[in-house]
Order: sequence, then structure tokens, then C-alpha cells
Amino acid sequence: MTLQAANPYIFKIKPYVPGKPIDEVKRELGLTSVIKLASNENPYPPSPKVLAAMKRAIREVNRYPDGGCFLLRRALAVKLKIDDDQLIFGNGSDELIVLAVKAFAAKGDEIIIAKPSFLIYEIASILAGARLHQVPLESFRYDLAGMKAKISARTRIIFIGNPDNPAGTYITQAQIENFLTAVPKTTLVFLDEAYFEYVHAKDYPDSLSLIKKYPNLMVTRTFSKMYGLAGLRVGYGIARREVIDILNRLREPFNINSVAQAAAVAVLNDDAHYRNIAKEVETQRQYLYRSLENMKISYETSFTNFILVNVRGDSSKVAQALLKKGVIIRDMAVWGLKGYIRVSIGNASENKRFIKSLGEVL
Repeated sequence: MTLQAANPYIFKIKPYVPGKPIDEVKRELGLTSVIKLASNENPYPPSPKVLAAMKRAIREVNRYPDGGCFLLRRALAVKLKIDDDQLIFGNGSDELIVLAVKAFAAKGDEIIIAKPSFLIYEIASILAGARLHQVPLESFRYDLAGMKAKISARTRIIFIGNPDNPAGTYITQAQIENFLTAVPKTTLVFLDEAYFEYVHAKDYPDSLSLIKKYPNLMVTRTFSKMYGLAGLRVGYGIARREVIDILNRLREPFNINSVAQAAAVAVLNDDAHYRNIAKEVETQRQYLYRSLENMKISYETSFTNFILVNVRGDSSKVAQALLKKGVIIRDMAVWGLKGYIRVSIGNASENKRFIKSLGEVL
């Protein structure tokens, strides 16, 4: 007799497949030079201040980290102008998605997400045995009216990526407020703002002020994208203290390691460095837009650090051909977007190489 999975929903999940690591592609294809534009990472390394903080923290890794993230909690609460007990930290914001489903949804409950959207929403929901309603995007934007129509007495969570992955579009202040007024207070609205630092639109929501008005709203953000700490895994959630208290009862102790905590605190004290990165990302975004337009390739205007590109054909073949040239991007066919690839905005040399390689492939 072999071991059997106790949870039958495990086999309904398609395992999450991350972008291939650079070294793996080098080994598989015998390449000496590979660039990765598949995982929406920041192509620029941490600032000297952050690296110095990490180096200091390494000296004490023989000790368990601060389970309450005291220094990081205090620094972030001051920056966001919120109370300390409105914050929860996760091993990436992914962990907070999973915690929210564990805390607020059970077998037979209903969860609403967009289709396509960030895959962890779906994976966590299926594993909980929840009934999942997937509302298709309309012109790569959330169909909030369609989501409202799916709300029932059993709806426990509604996940909204803002901006969304993989579309790169966002919901406005007016749209989210109108939506929140229609959601029962017994339903958690989980606003995933992993890319919010990249948005400079005037009508982008002030989500933290909305938490004061809507007790069933939770907002998550991350240090993985703009702040370039993807390898350290630090995400955080903001909500009413009652919501945070529930989630903390499920959160594993010491889930944020000491080096990650030190790096995140240093990030918050280095605004100038990240303002410069934001400017460079915008410069490179415009370069990619112009280059794609010159090639007569359509794309979706993005408010993130990635762009959804219509390659006008078999996206899987395009992705494989690019891989052989040492350029790792995301084939969106597995997300149900056949004919599309998603490319992260890299540095200047990486973006030039991508455009050159794409032109050769197409």
C-alpha cells in the first residue's frame, strides 16, 4: 500500500510552473548567455544600503528571526501612516493569499476571481474545496459587473489584482468604491497590489483609505517587484486589526527570515534609489512600446513592469524559439491566452536583445 493524499482536491490542481532559471536554460541548451524576462522581476540589484544591511544580518543567522517583524512593522506602519496591528507579513504575498483562503473559506464556500488572473488565487481556492467562479476579462479589464452577478450568500472571498497579472491593467478609485458598496460585509475583498508602485495614474485607488470605510477589505503588497527582493520573499497585508488577528492565528512562526527583514527595512530608508529605478523602468517601457509599434506588433498598455504582447501566431512556438536564443519569456497559452506572450521589462541591454530576437523569430 502506498501513501494516499488526504485531500482529494490536490489532484485537481495544476502545479504552478515558474519561469525557468537562467542556469537551467544554460545547461539544457548549452548556452553561455541567457536573459530572463519571464517572472516580472526587477532587473536591477539592491542598493548598496540594502546590501550592507543584508551583510550585517547574515552574521546572526544562527538565531531565529523576530517572529513579529518588530523593526519592519514599525518602519512600514510609519511610512503607510497606519497602526502596527493592521499589518501582517508573509513569505511573499503568495502566502497571504493562501492564509486568507484558509481563514475565510471552507469546502462548499464560493470564491470569485477573474479569468485569467494570478494562478495562486485559483490554486488556493481549489485546495480548500471552494466553488470557484471565474469571470472572464473584458478587453483585458476586470468585469466588475460580472463579478457582482456571481455574489451569493456563500461568497467568502473576491480576489482582485490591481494592477492585474497578466493583463497589466488597473481598476480606478470610482470603480472599486462602486464595487465595494455592493459586496456583503461577510465577504472578504482581497485587493492584490503587488505592482502598485509602478502605477502613476491619478485615478488609481487610495486603497488604504478605503480600509477605514470597508471593514471587509484587505490589501496586499510586496517587496519582490519594485524593490527587487524577490529572492528573499517578503510580502505584507493591510487590513482592519480584527482581520489581521485571524490571519496571524494561522501564520507560521518565523515566516520572514532575518536577512529578508533587514533588507526590507533598508529598502524603506532608500527612497531615492527606487525613484531612480522607477524612472528607468518607465524609460524602458517606452522603448519596448516604440519597438513593438515599429514591428507592427500589438500589445496591451501596462501599468506594471511587464507587457502582454500579441505575437499573431503560435505563442508556444515563439516562446521556444526565443528560449533557444537565450531569451526566457512567458508563453501565455497555458493561461488561456493563445497567441500572447508576457515579457518583463528588463534593463536596456536585455530589452534590446529581446526586441532583436523577437524580430528574428517572427
